[in-house]
Amino acid sequence: MSNTQTSAKAPAQAQGGSSFDPSGLILLGLFVVALLFYNFVLGNGANFEDGNPENHPVSEGIQKWLGTFHKGGVVVPVLLTCFLSVLTFSIERFLSLAKATGTGSVNAFVRRVKAHLAVDNVDAALAEADKQKGSVGNVIKSVLVRYKEIFNDSSMDRDQKVSSLHKELEDATSLEVPMLEKNLSIVATLASVSTLIGLLGTVLGMIKAFSALANAGAPDTAALSTGISEALINTALGIGSSALAIISYNFFTGKIDGLTYNIDEVGFSIMQNFSSKAK
Repeated sequence: MSNTQTSAKAPAQAQGGSSFDPSGLILLGLFVVALLFYNFVLGNGANFEDGNPENHPVSEGIQKWLGTFHKGGVVVPVLLTCFLSVLTFSIERFLSLAKATGTGSVNAFVRRVKAHLAVDNVDAALAEADKQKGSVGNVIKSVLVRYKEIFNDSSMDRDQKVSSLHKELEDATSLEVPMLEKNLSIVATLASVSTLIGLLGTVLGMIKAFSALANAGAPDTAALSTGISEALINTALGIGSSALAIISYNFFTGKIDGLTYNIDEVGFSIMQNFSSKAK
């Protein structure tokens, strides 16, 4: 690899290694938002009979549902944090992958590059990569630049040239793919954790319900209904958050697999073209 390319990549790697990951602060901020929403929106006195959150929710309107979810108990803010986190990181991944795709259709870009390589027009393929941008365009541009640098380099034999170009493809890909997968591990974790937290809330609600049944004499029907309500609300929030996380994770991993496949496809064409032409 040339000194120019090495020096260009080194700062990028250094910057990536020293950059601050805000994911923890985002999760903390979303927990604060969820806590405020639980206390001041769901727990608003207008959602309950006589304006008292200790009473039953009102019987109709949106306030009925807000008050009902507030009755889910202390686990609700945690589950709301999970839901907001999945939503936030899904939006972030959607925007990031849209940018990584580049300025046009990736499949059309792949076809154009392969067509230019078929007639040995490396400069035109390089121009297409400049125009496309995004992760696929960046990788292909890096490989094509290296292609031009070593093609007529008499200090290297054919095998060395092919090996150098292959290494360039691997290095460029390894720099782009981690950025595509960023924060997906959080979404995958939330897919499992949301269900478990929801189950915890369900268990706590059922404990309250059975405690009401254990009273001497007539069961405390108000406490019984509150416990069952808390259990079901937490179950619903946990399952809903987990389902959203699973759908989001599978959708974005599919998009990433498609992008990496396109990179591999063009990279294979470049390597094939270079191997047949290099001396």
